[in-house]
Amino acid sequence: MSLEVCCDESYQKEFVPALSVPPLVIYSASKEYKDHYEKYYCQEQIKTFDDIRVYFGKTKYEHAFYESSARDGKKDIFSIERAKRIDWIKATLAHPHAEVYQGWAKKTKTYDSNRRVGIIYESFVVVIQIAKRDHTNKPLTANFITAYVADNSIKKIRKSPRWTT
Repeated sequence: MSLEVCCDESYQKEFVPALSVPPLVIYSASKEYKDHYEKYYCQEQIKTFDDIRVYFGKTKYEHAFYESSARDGKKDIFSIERAKRIDWIKATLAHPHAEVYQGWAKKTKTYDSNRRVGIIYESFVVVIQIAKRDHTNKPLTANFITAYVADNSIKKIRKSPRWTT
C-alpha cells in the first residue's frame, strides 16, 4: 500500500493511505460542463461524509466555474481549471478524511460557523453553507456555494478555525 502525507500540519504527523484523486473531466465546451453539473449535482442526492444533504442550485454553476478577468468580482470568463475538477466536488464532500474549516464572511469580516470549507485533494476547496439544523443543532442540509483551486489562499484557509457542528 502506498503512503503519503496529505493534509494540514496535524495530519502530517500521521501517515494516511495515498488518496485516489478523481480523474479530470475533459469536455470541449462549457455547455457540456454545465450539463454535467446539472445532471450529476443538481439532479442527484449528494451527502457529505458526516451525512449533511447538500443542494446544488443551477444558478451556482456560473459562480463555481467562472472567474473574474479583471479581479473585480464580476465572473466573466469560463475557467477550464475549475471545470475539469468538477467531479472533485462530490469526492471532497464525501471523503471521510477531508479537512473542514469555517468559512470567511466578507461582509462581516469574521469566520462563519455556518459556512464550511472542505479540502482533501491538493489545494482544491469546496464551500457549502449550512441551511438547516435539527433540534440538537446538528446540520441537516447545506447549499453548495463554490469550488476552486486555492493556490494563493490555501495556507490562509488552513489557518482558519476548524469547522465543528
